[in-house]
This record gives sequence, C-alpha cells and structure tokens, in this order.
Amino acid sequence: NEEGCKSKEAEIKRINKELANIRSKFKGDKALDGYSKKKYVCKLLFIFLLGHDIDFGHMEAVNLLSSNRYTEKQIGYLFISVLVNSNSELIRLINNAIKNDLASRNPTFMGLALHCIANVGSREMAEAFAGEIPKILVAGDTMDSVKQSAALCLLRLYRTSPDLVPMGDWTSRVVHLLNDQHLGVVTAATSLITTLAQKNPEEFKTSVSLAVSRLSRIVTSASTDLQDYTYYFVPAPWLSVKLLRLLQCYPPPEDPAVRGRLTECLETILNKAQEPPKSKKVQHSNAKNAVLFEAISLIIHHDSEPNLLVRACNQLGQFLQHRETNLRYLALESMCTLASSEFSHEAVKTHIETVINALKTERDVSVRQRAVDLLYAMCDRSNAQQIVAEMLNYLETADYSIREEIVLKVAILAEKYAVDYTWYVDTILNLIRIAGDYVSEEVWYRVIQIVINRDDVQGYAAKTVFEALQAPACHENLVKVGGYILGEFGNLIAGDPRSSPLIQFNLLHSKFHLCSVPTRALLLSTYIKFVNLFPEIKTTIQDVLRSDSQLKNADVELQQRAVEYLRLSTIASTDILATVLEEMPPFPERESSILAKLKKKKGPGTVTDLEEIKKERSSDMNGSAEPASVNSTPSPSADLLGLGAAPLTNSAPPPASSGSLLVDVFSDSASAVAPLAPGSDDNFASPDLASSEVVSEEPADTVHDADELFHKFVCKNNGVLFENQLLQIGLKSEFRQNLGRMFIFYGNKTSTQFLNFTPTVICSDDFLNYILCLNLQTKPVDPTVDGGAQVQQVVNIECVSDFMEAPILNIQFRYGGTFQNLSVKLPITLNKFFQPTEMSSQDFFQRWKQLSNPKQEVQNIFKAKHPMDAEITKAKIIGFGSALLEEVDPNPANFVGAGIIHTKTTQIGCLLRLEPNLQAQMYRLTLRTSKEAVSQRLCELLSEQF
Repeated sequence: NEEGCKSKEAEIKRINKELANIRSKFKGDKALDGYSKKKYVCKLLFIFLLGHDIDFGHMEAVNLLSSNRYTEKQIGYLFISVLVNSNSELIRLINNAIKNDLASRNPTFMGLALHCIANVGSREMAEAFAGEIPKILVAGDTMDSVKQSAALCLLRLYRTSPDLVPMGDWTSRVVHLLNDQHLGVVTAATSLITTLAQKNPEEFKTSVSLAVSRLSRIVTSASTDLQDYTYYFVPAPWLSVKLLRLLQCYPPPEDPAVRGRLTECLETILNKAQEPPKSKKVQHSNAKNAVLFEAISLIIHHDSEPNLLVRACNQLGQFLQHRETNLRYLALESMCTLASSEFSHEAVKTHIETVINALKTERDVSVRQRAVDLLYAMCDRSNAQQIVAEMLNYLETADYSIREEIVLKVAILAEKYAVDYTWYVDTILNLIRIAGDYVSEEVWYRVIQIVINRDDVQGYAAKTVFEALQAPACHENLVKVGGYILGEFGNLIAGDPRSSPLIQFNLLHSKFHLCSVPTRALLLSTYIKFVNLFPEIKTTIQDVLRSDSQLKNADVELQQRAVEYLRLSTIASTDILATVLEEMPPFPERESSILAKLKKKKGPGTVTDLEEIKKERSSDMNGSAEPASVNSTPSPSADLLGLGAAPLTNSAPPPASSGSLLVDVFSDSASAVAPLAPGSDDNFASPDLASSEVVSEEPADTVHDADELFHKFVCKNNGVLFENQLLQIGLKSEFRQNLGRMFIFYGNKTSTQFLNFTPTVICSDDFLNYILCLNLQTKPVDPTVDGGAQVQQVVNIECVSDFMEAPILNIQFRYGGTFQNLSVKLPITLNKFFQPTEMSSQDFFQRWKQLSNPKQEVQNIFKAKHPMDAEITKAKIIGFGSALLEEVDPNPANFVGAGIIHTKTTQIGCLLRLEPNLQAQMYRLTLRTSKEAVSQRLCELLSEQF
C-alpha cells in the first residue's frame, strides 16, 4: 500500500520490494493461474504509471492475450498499449494474438484488439493491419460497436501512415455507412470519411448527397426521436458538426435537389438559433451554438446563397452583445470572413457601432484584436474616416502586443481610402505621435513617396511636420519624416517668418544629438539640401559640418558624409549644387500590391492578417527614403522576404513577381514563379514550378530539385528556393572557410494557418557517411505558421570533409486539414567552402603542371545553355567562389580561376580553366584538384552555370 509511505524513499523501497516479489512469482517453478498473472501484470502497470521503469513482465502480458477471459485479455492489451514500443521483438507475438482476436468474430475481443492497434498506432501496426481493418469495417456481419472501433482505428492509422492505407473497393462501401441505422457508426464513419476526402476528394464525392440527407433527418427530427444521441435537447450535435465539416471539403452540390435540401437544413439551423432555449444549462447552449457556428462556416465556405449569408451575419450580430466572451470572440472571427463576401459585406457594416463599442469595452485582449480585424475587414470609402479615427483612439491605450498590427492596418486604410491626401498625412503623423515605436520603416517610407508624388500636398506636409517637430519630445520616426520633407519642400513654408530657413534648421538640429546614427545621417543629407534651398544659411550649416563632432565622428558613415558634404558646399558652383541636390524625382506610380491582392479576392477589405500586410507594404517601397543624392547600396541586412525591408536607396522599383503574393526582393527569381491559374486559389493541379510541387500524404520520395532554382544558387547565396500556391521558401546564407550559416525563411502564402509545421534537414539516402562530411545543426521552428506570416530557421553548417550530395530539406505540415509533404534540395554545395586565391601566371602554370595525374583532371565539353556574355561569365566564376585570374591565360578570351576548398580535415587546392568557343556556342571546362572526386563534383556544378 503505497499511500502508507511517509516519504519518497519509503515509497521506492516498498516498490522495489514488490517488484522483487513479482519477479520471483514470474520466475518461480509453480505455474501461475490466469488470475494471478493478471494481478501481477496489473501491479506492474500501476508501478509504471507511478513513474518507475519496468523492464520485465512483457512476456507474461503477451501470454494474457491468449486467455479467453475478458478481464485477463483486457489487462494484457492495456499493458502492451502503454509499455511495448514498436521495435520490440515481441511485436510478432503481439500481432499474432491481435490477428487471432480479429478473426474470432467475438465483438468484445475484436474491440480490444482494435483499441490496441489504435493506441500503439505505429507504422509497424499499420503495415500489419491497414489491409485487414477496411474489410472488417464494410463486412455485412460486423457488429455496430466493432464497426465504430474499426472506423476510428483506421482513421488513426491513416493519420500516422497515410501511405500504408490502401484505397480500394471498400471506399465506396464506407460512404454508405453514412446511411447506417446506428448513429455511433455514422459518427465514426463521418470522421474517417472527412479525413480521407480531404486527400482524395474524387473517391468520396458521393458522400455529399448522403451527408445532406442524414443531416436533414437529424435537423428536422424532434429531440425525442434520437433518444440516445440527444444531448441536452439538441439532437446529435457532434454528428451534425462532423457532417457540416465534411460538406466543407466540397463545393456547393451541383444537383439542385440536394442543394435545395441543404439550404433547407441550414435555414432550419438558423431558425432554431432564434427559438427560446429549451434549457438554461450551459451544455444546451454550447451544443446548439456548436452546430450553428459550423453551419455558418459552411455558408461562408460555399459563399453562394445571399439570403443565407445575410441571415448568418444577422445571427452573428446578435452574438456580438452576448454575455459569453467566447461567443463574442467567435462571432467577430466569423464576421471577418463574411465581410469578404460581396453578398454580406453591407450587412456586416450595419454592426459597426457594436464593433467599435467592443473595441472600447472588451476586457479580453484577444476579443479586442478580433474587433480590430473586423473593423479593418468592413472598412470601405463610406466609413474609412470613422474607422481610422476609432483605431487611432484605441491605439493610445491598446495592448503593446497588437500595436504594430493596428499601425499597419491604419496606414493601409488611410492610403487606400484617402479622398484627401491632407487627411492621409495627418493620419500617418498621428500614428507616429501615438505609437512611434511601432511604426515600421515601410510606413514612413510610404508617406514620403506619396508626398513626393503629389504636388498638392507638399506644402501642407511641410507645414504639418514643421508644427509637429515643435513638440519637446518627438519620436525619432517623426524626425526622419520631418528631415526628409523639409529637406525637399522646406522652401514652400520659408516665406512665413515663423518658419524661416534658420528656424527650420535650428529646429531640426536641436533634435540631432538625441537621434540614432541612421537618423543623423539623414539629417546631414537634409542640411546639404538646405545649402541649396537656402544659400543665406550656408555658413551656419558649414560651421556645423566643420565641427570636430562631425569631421572626427567615430561613426565612419557620419564622418564621410560630413567631409563630403562640407567639400561639396565649398567647391561646387551654385549650378552644380542645384543639379546634384535637386528635388527627388517622383517615384514610379504603380498600384499598391496590397490593393492588387485585395481586388483579386472578391470583396474589399479581405486581408486581415498582419504579416500579409507587412509583406505587401514592403513591396510598395519603390525607392529611397533618404534625401541624399549620394548613391549608397541597399543595406546588407535587408530582410529576405521584405518583412522589414531596408531602404532601397535611390533604386528602381523591384519588379513585382508574377503571381507571387509574398514579396520577392530577388528580381531574377521572380520570373521563375509561374502565375496561378485564374481563380485557382486551392487548385493544386495548376501549373507551377517544373515538377516542384508535391501535395501528397506520402512521404515525398521525389525530391524537387526545382533544378532550375537549385542551380541558380550554386553561384549566389540569396533568393527564393521554392514556391507553390501555399508556401514560399527563401534563403539567405553566408560562408567563411569551412563554416556557413543559412537562414531559411518559410512564408505562408495562404490566409489559413499551417499546423504541425516541421521542416527537417536530412541527408540523402545514398550517402551514408554524410555526417562524417557535413555537420548541420538546425534550430527548431514554431509548429504553427499563421496565414500570411513568415518564420525563420537558422542552419549552422560545418564542412568536415569533401562531400558530393546536397542535403534535403523535408517539410511537413497540415493545411486546412490536408497533410502536405514536400522535399527540396538545399543548395549547400562543395564550392560554398571556396576561398579565392590570387596567383601570378608563372605560379598558376607551375601548379597546373604539378596536378598532371590523369585522375586529378576532369574535363567537360558542353553546349552553352545561356547567351555567351563575358561579363556574366566572370561574375559567375567569382560567384562560384574562386578568384578570377586576369592575364594568366595566353588567350584573353579564356577564363582562369584558382581557390582553396576549406574543410575541417584538409584543404584542397583547385585550378579551373573555361574556354568559350563563340562560333560553335560551346565551352570546354577543365578542373584540376588534388582529389578526383572534388574535380568531378566542381566540374558538374560549374558546367550547369553556362
């Protein structure tokens, strides 16, 4: 009796004594009867559940399986379900016992066996029984309780090993279980069919009409009809929800009779929601509402019955004022989706006051966040000013966790529905004042672009930022906007003595010492612009530029600007100054990609997701937010998919990638993404990257090279590696000697969450000593990726010795209930560990002769796949990692390179020579290294590039 033990030590002592006793009983000469064996196995199970290891008794448990007594067999199965792992050598004996029980036709024993298969649920179990269970499920003489267990057991095996469950004749017979007399069988079968239909919609499409007729019978039945399955006066709520969910796997039924019957069902469910409750118990309202919300989900999914959509909206509107917080949350969430339907958008708008009230009064932050989403979704030109004003009010007290999201939403709505751009400028400056820390760069870049592109708002913007800068505590983002706009348009307000050139300059310079380095750099650019705009304050500005704090600044960027600007202001004539420092030209106008995406959907305001918005905003950053006309390169830390895009200073707009929703900052890969077929949001069959999509339940045997893209990465480190309708994978990597680090960015292009998102880097099967050659360490990623969001994974790479195969990235996740599995090659190739080596002509040919062993040289003669451009060829050889040696080869048309491959164990010198033949459009590539395999691999990789 463990309860009698006063301490942990006493308990352990007591348990060890009992274990010794049980061991001796099992090993004793006297054979134990079934009851004793059951008793001791049960004790072992209990001791295991107390947290102690059990390393014996398994065989006795297996022996209990052959007993004909229910209790003995039950304890045997229970012990095995909990304690036997899938690779145990007992598995064969256990499988035999299960086979015997399944064949016994005794429903109790069959039930125990099926429960055990499902509880263990391993791949081995699936291999042994996935073919058997469907036969039991559809056999005419199987008892109802066994059918239930068989359906759920098959569902469990399908979820763990979908590739092992064979589709066959049984599938059409399983669908007919929806007509079964026994509602328990129907419920289990519906769960199974829903999961199978998500993957094989064609096989199970006959289930639609059967599901509708079964649903119709339940919905119209009196609560007394389904006695055993009525839950607090609601007939079969679980089954109703499952049937409604099954119907969401398919479009609206084509047969008018079935469609009419389904519409009647949904109307009845909506009518019942209006009836007074039959019970005051919470279970009654929970069951009733569960069916109602699932019905509304189906109405929204079909999006084809205006009458039903408006009724659903009105029903949700009543829930917005319900005292139950969860109901208010669900109502707001469903209404967000309804707002995107052209049929119900106007109906949703009628609830604006209630939603604004929820924003002000809700205690729960998650409900307030849904209210923000709904306001965003219902916004259009008629109510934009009201909604933006309410969001700005709320922003003052909003939770920190959702401020950035609100800022982005306000910025988008203000731009999208701005009738008058002065209102837009006021709104963005208000945003910066209220929540400056949450205003990302994209937002203030955008306001500057709009001001530069619209003459009518420039004077107003200059006056407004000048006034805003008067505040003693300005947010740094306001200083950036103020510096830029005054540097461009300060002359428009200089006529007013209250904002004379000197006052403008002193106002900006009073903020200088409090700002970060990038903002100070921007202000220095504003000062040099002022030298051109206001020659009368030139000497004041030169004094500032000349001061030690600028000319001897520890920051090299600030020092360089100060020195160059001072020199420019001293030596340049007024004409040259005016040319160099003229106003920024208008940015190329193009429709905001956010709007483009919103229009592609059916109605206004459908994008409610923060990350999606962030990405879309950054794709609008068509140019610089730096008033300097001194060219500077984009920041190397530019975020890969543009989620925090660094300023593309004075650069042309990146081409919008055709069909891609996430923003590519890599123009050369944009063309590789095939546009989606029209209206094919979920059409997996639509054309995509060549052979680069697997949307399947099987573990992907085929690895998509997406060869085109994989080879592009041989000579570059950043870009989009893979893209289909659901997912975009971007890479950013850096290598130094034998070490590397790769950032993998996974972008969810849909508006639905990815669940159980598990990317794993695996080594190719035919390369067993992979681990000896390449050491990869990956950081785990969050298993949930929200719609429109992006997650990052870091892979640390160490090249231990030379390797041939690229590792494989396998990604598995659930999308809308469907299991997705795809694999792509990761472009970690041997040449990434190249260090370029400069050599003289003499050294090169001396080393070339030393590597004259036939095994050390590999040569390939091949046809040019791309135009033979010398500059591109040079760039590719340098990108490949070797040094490009000029004037080494006697023939100037040839290219010569040298470098050293660094691995942990050794260094391998490499020499290469590429001879183009323009006449024949051919190349000859020769590689010499001290290892044959390395020469071979480098030659393969480089040959693909030209």
